[in-house]
Amino acid sequence: MPRETGVKLIASNKKARHDYAILKSYEAGLVLSGTEVKSLRLGRASLVDTFAQEHEGEIMLYGLHIAEYGFGSWTNHAPRRTRKLLLHRVEIAKILNQLKEGSGLTLVPLSLYFKDGWAKVELGLARGLKSYDKRQVMAERDAKKEIAREFGRRVKGRR
Repeated sequence: MPRETGVKLIASNKKARHDYAILKSYEAGLVLSGTEVKSLRLGRASLVDTFAQEHEGEIMLYGLHIAEYGFGSWTNHAPRRTRKLLLHRVEIAKILNQLKEGSGLTLVPLSLYFKDGWAKVELGLARGLKSYDKRQVMAERDAKKEIAREFGRRVKGRR
């Protein structure tokens, strides 16, 4: 059987991009069991209420829900177990240093996907947004849409 290539998106955390300002993103592998991989290939995962945190010098992913595999028996996994993230030591040190230096920074998973057959998670080093920041971002987005709409009308010759 040929090896998979490309990227297949499994789940994305849209709320994270709304609630946080993403400063930098990292790609990390996941330590998974066999039934977890099979369930992920079926697209049965959710990033709601998921976060990453340092634990004993490693970065762990908490709250990731991977549904039990339908054909699994006693080998099935716990749906919300803590999972280890695979990063280089230099990356872990850099992330932990930034988390300690920057006040109010957190690690938020942005998306979960397969890349060349390997399960990966995109982590964002993020700072929480206040409600007025969110309103400002929404106003800017609406203004850009209105400008693009008006530009489209002018190009087509309509008023």
